[in-house]
Amino acid sequence: MNMVKNKQLSIQGALEMVEKKKDPEEEGVELKDPLASQTILAATQFNFIIRKYKRYRWQKRVLQIDLNTKTILNIENGIIKKQFPFSQIKSWEGGEGTRFNIAFHGRQDYELQATSLEDKRKLMHLLNKVLWKSMESPLGQTAQHDGAVHEGLLELEQSGLEAAKWVKCLVQLHKRQLTLYPLGFHEENEKNDLEANIVELLDVKVHKENEHDEFSVQAKEDIYLFRIPASSLSRPMEDVIEMRDRWVTLINQYCTHSLTHSDHQSEFQDGSSCVETSLTSKHKINKDGTDIFPEGKERELVSLLASASSMTSLSMVPTSCCESESQRRTSVGQDMASVPQPCLSVVKGGLSPPASLPATNSIPATERTKAFHWDIVPHDKIQKSIWATCDLQKRKIDVTRLYDQFHTLNTPVMLNNDLLGKQHLLLDHKVAHNFSIFLRHFHFKPKELQGRLYVLQEETGGLAYEHIITLRRYVPTIKDIEMYQSYQGSPSELHLVDQFMLEMCKIPHLGQRLELLLMIREFPGYVKDLQPLLNQKIQACQQLKASQMFVAILEYLLAIGNYLNEKAGKEKARGFRLSSLSKLSLLRGKEKKFTLVHALAEQILLHQPHLAKFPQELTEFEAAPGASIKGLNAEVDVLKKELEKIIQYKKILKPKNLRPSEQESQFHQDLKDLIQKYEGDLSQLSKRCDEMKKLYGDILEQFGERPDQDSQELFGWISTFVREFRKAQADLDLQVSK
Repeated sequence: MNMVKNKQLSIQGALEMVEKKKDPEEEGVELKDPLASQTILAATQFNFIIRKYKRYRWQKRVLQIDLNTKTILNIENGIIKKQFPFSQIKSWEGGEGTRFNIAFHGRQDYELQATSLEDKRKLMHLLNKVLWKSMESPLGQTAQHDGAVHEGLLELEQSGLEAAKWVKCLVQLHKRQLTLYPLGFHEENEKNDLEANIVELLDVKVHKENEHDEFSVQAKEDIYLFRIPASSLSRPMEDVIEMRDRWVTLINQYCTHSLTHSDHQSEFQDGSSCVETSLTSKHKINKDGTDIFPEGKERELVSLLASASSMTSLSMVPTSCCESESQRRTSVGQDMASVPQPCLSVVKGGLSPPASLPATNSIPATERTKAFHWDIVPHDKIQKSIWATCDLQKRKIDVTRLYDQFHTLNTPVMLNNDLLGKQHLLLDHKVAHNFSIFLRHFHFKPKELQGRLYVLQEETGGLAYEHIITLRRYVPTIKDIEMYQSYQGSPSELHLVDQFMLEMCKIPHLGQRLELLLMIREFPGYVKDLQPLLNQKIQACQQLKASQMFVAILEYLLAIGNYLNEKAGKEKARGFRLSSLSKLSLLRGKEKKFTLVHALAEQILLHQPHLAKFPQELTEFEAAPGASIKGLNAEVDVLKKELEKIIQYKKILKPKNLRPSEQESQFHQDLKDLIQKYEGDLSQLSKRCDEMKKLYGDILEQFGERPDQDSQELFGWISTFVREFRKAQADLDLQVSK
């Protein structure tokens, strides 16, 4: 398989090699796990850059899987937004391309997108391990590597609108899952990054479909039809039948083991059984023409179990799936076109035609401005609001200045008012409709696109950031490339949407180029955002470490607490955790408003009033704690991975010609200069991050806290205590003044 990836062996050669090779089970071969390297196995925290779908937009986050604390964390700008214990994870679902979902017990699912197929593979593997561990043994312990017990080349049926296609796959049978690697339609489409798709062997049925070479695997609603490769049919029929029967027997064997094993597992905390919260990856393949190779480079290389959201006809998709995907794709058009999108509904026989867009006014294109999409007050609320008496005649505005800032350029690429018109389309109509909305605001002609990809910055003629994000969603699939390459007519005869897709099919490594541009644009912003956050945490650690007044305050509190506990019949303590600071306001005296915080402030003002000024030594704790040290460390870690990917893409996009064009040479020189700058910025950021971690480690030791104590929580206790102490001091001063 690696030889095919590295272009050292053709697909046909791989076919012949695998056919001649003995079964791995017989030879004792153990195939590589995606996370089987010693470095990965030794790790206890895994950080991934992901995009989370929220409020009709993809928001960049860091997803951390922590095996020590047995939690999954959602981190944004160093702030831990959500934490989920492993026991709360219900299942995961692989989607189209780099997309996937995580389902939780008792809360809404997460709809996520990895930055690459490699990251998605690792995430799926880790989630798989976590879920199996939740059923088998205590969580957080790294599972031993499960090798493939059987592998071979099979053909998987992909049914389309015209005729069924059989796609070659390398299939590996593991004890708990069936893993498929697509080998594509043509050798020239082979890449170095193939996505393994997984069929979990829970609640799976296997059937022989004919007397010779076909069998099917039914996993819940999905049916995968396999057959022995045509090249093997030259063998005696008895051998072909034996090969088919061996697959059926082994899959049945391990399917039975999984079901039997899961039946004996304990229930989750919410009472749902392991079967109900199975690991099943709900990959859909539909009989009416699923596109099995999703978007971009990733879509070219995705496995044969891709989700049904990219199919050409959606008539057989479950309603909930179709609505989710249509809403998501429609939102893309809304973002770029600034016009309301029609709702798409599923009807018998497929999608209903899109509703027509609202009629536009007759303002000439050269005089148009950008629209401001505000939230309008409903008519029934106007009468009692400030808007009822609003008189715009009193508010003079400089329309010349407004027009100068917000007018739109006259786009050289214009579509008909009905967007697609009646012209024949090669591209799927639904995808073409949304793509055409985007093209209305894309100010380049099809032939100009490739040249713009060689310009790194928008200021020097490159693509806009929003354009890069949207174009990544429309990178042609392998199926698209085949279709457009077979087109024999003149490009000028095609619809504008097809003209763009035809040009995109001609651009090598289009997915990687767009991903590279996106990372280059985002990298400086993340470095700039992280620098002040790191500085703030370092300063907070330095203040806390150096504050002698705060230590004296804690000593007063220890004395007060020991007195109360001794009188209550409890033992004295030599020290207390800082989490105790959050409980001071809960202990009240005979006066309901007099708490232990008031008692502490009263004693300090009575004996050592200068200590009441300790908040002046902890100015960084007056505000909410914000980002956590753990979260910031994860952010810096993923930035390192981002830079590694940029360097990797630079190697992939290196000119193959001995005499590259001037444009190519300039592109790679600019990229080299940027990488050097980014390496310097990241080096400084890493040093500050290491300094922050060391200071925080010293603080944990200084105050006797656990080594894994989260800073966001610890700093929150101190911040709350500072505010409560000041309030108590103000209350006492008010009583004295009375």
